[in-house]
Amino acid sequence: MEEAVLRTLTPAVIGILVRRGVDFATAEDAVQDALVEAVRVWPTDPPRDPKGWLVAVAWRKFLDAARADTSRRRREALAQVEPAPGPGGEVDDTLALYFLCAHPSLTSASAVALTLRAVGGLTTRQIAQAYLVPEPTMAQRISRAKRTVSGVRFDQPGDVATVLRVLYLVFNEGYSGDVDLAAEAIRLTRQLAARIRHEEVAGLLALMLLHHARRAARTDADGRLVPLAQQDRSRWDTRLIAEGVHLLQSALARDRLGEYQAQAAIAALHADARTAEETDWVQIVGWYDELVRLTDSPVARLNRAVAVGEADGARAGLAALAGLDPALPRYDAVAAHLHERDGALATAAQLYAKAARSAPSLPERDHLTRQAARLNAQLSR
Repeated sequence: MEEAVLRTLTPAVIGILVRRGVDFATAEDAVQDALVEAVRVWPTDPPRDPKGWLVAVAWRKFLDAARADTSRRRREALAQVEPAPGPGGEVDDTLALYFLCAHPSLTSASAVALTLRAVGGLTTRQIAQAYLVPEPTMAQRISRAKRTVSGVRFDQPGDVATVLRVLYLVFNEGYSGDVDLAAEAIRLTRQLAARIRHEEVAGLLALMLLHHARRAARTDADGRLVPLAQQDRSRWDTRLIAEGVHLLQSALARDRLGEYQAQAAIAALHADARTAEETDWVQIVGWYDELVRLTDSPVARLNRAVAVGEADGARAGLAALAGLDPALPRYDAVAAHLHERDGALATAAQLYAKAARSAPSLPERDHLTRQAARLNAQLSR
């Protein structure tokens, strides 16, 4: 009975929040939280006015989320533009919240999704993109996680591996997405590294620093993306690179290789090359082999195809690409790059244009569109 009532009332409650000035996506999230609360409370304490109850709870959920977002942004504003080297400084409760959201009653995937949404500040769409699943699927996963933990005590912190996965995804979204969370992820990972001696914590921090070191060179004066091979390497932060390499070497010396150390080793090889032409692609392929062995990740296999194309030629890269799912994010962009290197400019132009249509961000879409236009201009001469 309650479920039928909830389904009937949901559109109306979302509409009321929208009329109060809440954007539609945020209103949906707030109402979703209210529905989870209703499923928990109504069986034993049904409200006299279900619609009014849902509106009141959804509005409270919206205000709570807005306050949490304001607090997160305040922490980001207090952070330095470039994260300070060395151990984490002042400790707040954010890292503790990450561990609590990674509750043992949740699967690892659900814990990560819930933490990214509730603490990390990412939208359901951003989380779905990170997990390579449709947005409705991720929304259901988050709702189930909320229902699972709604009646449990948060006195059993989750495991380190789950928290590392969350920090990794938060950093990736901050590094390449619309929300600047990279510095916050580095700050929290520094705190974790200062508290525990764990090779994968050190590996993740090294990976973050090595990528963050290139941040200033990733866009030009007009805000357009600059591919790694074309970046001005004098703009890379050598201080962060040195710290990242030191952390990585210390982690690798413990001889307990994990996926974040393998990714950091790849980033370190890129950082070590004075020019794009000096990049040791053979070693990079070797590290991608280790990463695929550790994770069997389709994204790692996709990136490996790029490295194989650089090390052994475009035909070898296309052969490595052949066994992968074309629905993978950035598959078309990788295929376009390899076909261009192989001299198939018309095919590459079509693939660049196709990749642009599904690009996850405006800067990436614009970059791919320019690549397609460049090749089409060459073909028309």
